Amino acid sequence: MLVPVELQGTQARVLHQVNKYASERVAARRAAVAKSLREVAKVVQDVLKEVEVQEPRVISSLAEVNGRFEGFTVLSPTEFEAVLYLNQMGEFNFVDDGSIPGSAVLKLSDGRKRSMSLWVEFITASGYLSARKMRSRLHTLVAQSVDKCTYRDAVRMVGDTSEVRLRVRDRYVVQITPAFKCSGVWPRSAAHWPSPHAPWPPPSLVAEVKTEGFDLLSKEPPAAGGRAAGGLESDAWALSFSDAENRLLYGAGRRRALAILKTLRDRHLDLPGEPVPAYAVKTLLLYECEKHPREGEWEEGVLGDRLVGVLLQLITCLQCRRCPHYFLPSINLLRGASPPALEAASKQAWRLTRELLTNPKSLEKL
Repeated sequence: MLVPVELQGTQARVLHQVNKYASERVAARRAAVAKSLREVAKVVQDVLKEVEVQEPRVISSLAEVNGRFEGFTVLSPTEFEAVLYLNQMGEFNFVDDGSIPGSAVLKLSDGRKRSMSLWVEFITASGYLSARKMRSRLHTLVAQSVDKCTYRDAVRMVGDTSEVRLRVRDRYVVQITPAFKCSGVWPRSAAHWPSPHAPWPPPSLVAEVKTEGFDLLSKEPPAAGGRAAGGLESDAWALSFSDAENRLLYGAGRRRALAILKTLRDRHLDLPGEPVPAYAVKTLLLYECEKHPREGEWEEGVLGDRLVGVLLQLITCLQCRRCPHYFLPSINLLRGASPPALEAASKQAWRLTRELLTNPKSLEKL
């Protein structure tokens, strides 16, 4: 296809700007995060040594592989999550009927006394494996380990939450989350994905994603209408699709877009009240992939258009005060932010988008 000379020039300038931003701003963010994560990982791994000795149902899943720390998720440059997988001993029924949005309950199904005895202290009167009780057990073990570990002067527990959170060197917060890996199955609440006849993702990739499965995380459920969650809701396990999302964001173009968007978010949209979580940006990028399914739409020369597309989606979500989860659209990723915080973020996102649309050299100063 013939491309007009003036358009070729525009694409070349955009490509230069994107490459320069990636080599400078994105690379600097990546290096800073890697340095912080290395510091945090040493402390967390030391704390968990004793936990793993005391609790055989915990599988050590935090490791450094080729310079990357597996088992850690970067929530922000100063916030991290360490997912601690549990040994899935015994047979469980996975109950995902939509009664607790974004969550499911686990019930021991094999009826054997030995299986029941493996988890007896975490079983509720109704026979469910309680995420809350599991988290409480880990909370106790981590608190004891913090007092004994090599870095005890540099780490302390964060109070006022049932989550297991550590503050490291007064600069970083790490959440340690117990989890089960569910491979080879797919939750009923996400059965609608992908939409029928959707051009993206391709069927082969959908099959890979569904085989990869998902995780069940023990997390404090969000308060409903200002009241604390209780009963079955507090015993339920949160659905997580992190591995599926990473598999969908394949290819250099999509990955580069995510890295640039994370950098723009940290530099310009990390506002009071956290109205723009990094996970929302990742989610909107997945929706952008659906809108632009062809590989040619993710080449370097048009990556600037994809970035603007995600930011325009973000502005709409902030103004509507709703960003639907990619796999579970009934879940609003902005539900925890206040209306004033969302309004401020919307204005800032629009300023950022307008700069990208009107100034060919905007990335030099963003």
